[in-house]
Amino acid sequence: MDFSPWVLFTDIGLISLLLLAGTIIRAKVGFVQRMFLPASIIAGILALLLGPNGFKILPFSDQMGTYPGILIAVIFGTLPLLSPKIDWNTIKTRVGSMWSYSQLAMVLMWGGGLFFAIMFLNPFWDDLHDGFGLLLAAGFVGGHGTAAAIGATFAQNGWEEATSLAMTSATVGIISAILIGIIFIKRGSAKGHTSFLASFDDLPNDLRTGLIPPGSRVKSETDTVSSISIDPYVFHLSIITVIAMGGYYLSQLGAMLLPSVVIPAFSLAFLVGLLVKKILNVTNSEKYVSTDVVNRISGSATDILVAFGIGSISVSVVLDYAVPLILLFVFGLFYAYLFFAIFSKKFFPEYWFEKGIFTWGWTTGTVAMGMALLRIVDPKGESKTLDDYGLAYIPIAPVEILLVTFAPMLVLNSQGIVFVGITFAFSLVIYLLAIKNKWVTTRTKKS
Repeated sequence: MDFSPWVLFTDIGLISLLLLAGTIIRAKVGFVQRMFLPASIIAGILALLLGPNGFKILPFSDQMGTYPGILIAVIFGTLPLLSPKIDWNTIKTRVGSMWSYSQLAMVLMWGGGLFFAIMFLNPFWDDLHDGFGLLLAAGFVGGHGTAAAIGATFAQNGWEEATSLAMTSATVGIISAILIGIIFIKRGSAKGHTSFLASFDDLPNDLRTGLIPPGSRVKSETDTVSSISIDPYVFHLSIITVIAMGGYYLSQLGAMLLPSVVIPAFSLAFLVGLLVKKILNVTNSEKYVSTDVVNRISGSATDILVAFGIGSISVSVVLDYAVPLILLFVFGLFYAYLFFAIFSKKFFPEYWFEKGIFTWGWTTGTVAMGMALLRIVDPKGESKTLDDYGLAYIPIAPVEILLVTFAPMLVLNSQGIVFVGITFAFSLVIYLLAIKNKWVTTRTKKS
């Protein structure tokens, strides 16, 4: 099929149809509600089953796997526009434990996953790519967005199967986050570890169905410019698109100047976003950019990315890598369990279960999955977990960008073990800093 604007329009129309179907299924089907599956995940699974990689009922084009690479540049480009000014004193005094705990969980999964593959998988499967171990963190800690980024980087360097495998990792992670997380919650409540547990039936209806009634809706600030001049959404979409496009052209320029080095468009889009943010601040124009609208556009791009990403998974490729993938996933789930069951007790004297189950959710799935689990055990937000994580993530975000950008580059240059060493050393520094500032206890208290 020759690609044309109408083919693009048809692809968007088909994925939109599946997103609507996913929304209806989430709103009406009880067991789907209990799994907290987002509509985008449901749409992606339907696209996989009914699309060209499944029963070939829906006529998606062969560009399904390309769209996530574009959308991730959009998502990363919005991050600087959404980032508040860092208050280091607040981070140090209030959320030091959450920052060090979350930073360790992220960095060690990147380095630990690659180390596990180098030691226990690559020696026994000769055809495994050197970067196979990075698929764990790309899917589990990163989610479908990071999976698209890592997959695109490896695909540009000859490993075409990476995108399907990374998307599979992210999908398995999200499903594991909820299914296993619910088991942990039931077990924790039986043992008295939870502080504010609510049953599923007591959760707000909008959390279960995904539909918000009129009286519960939150108003957003959208009209920062007059529609007489330009529609506010077109204004914000134009800014974000220019940022993403800038990242793409810089990536193409880099490929011309340094043919042996591939710098991902999404990373450069983040840098362009920082530049745009600086220009807005210097010209006193940031007040005309609504973070509510930018956040909605970023969230919309994420939903579409997830749906296309899952739909583009090649089942045959996943089956070819089935055994090492399963072993990598088992290692990842065990790793996430250690942070939930052991390290959370050391970092959080109060509400360790609530903060631990939230971390389980985002280290295996996404922050949204962590929030869903947290709402079950802490429906009123009394543990302040989300407040603390929101502050703690501000200095974590740049580290995540560096990991996503340079991890595959180091692996592609045969420096995978160097990357492992860097992550382990960085983690040691964070842990020692946590001990010095008493963000973590090294002794187990007697009950």
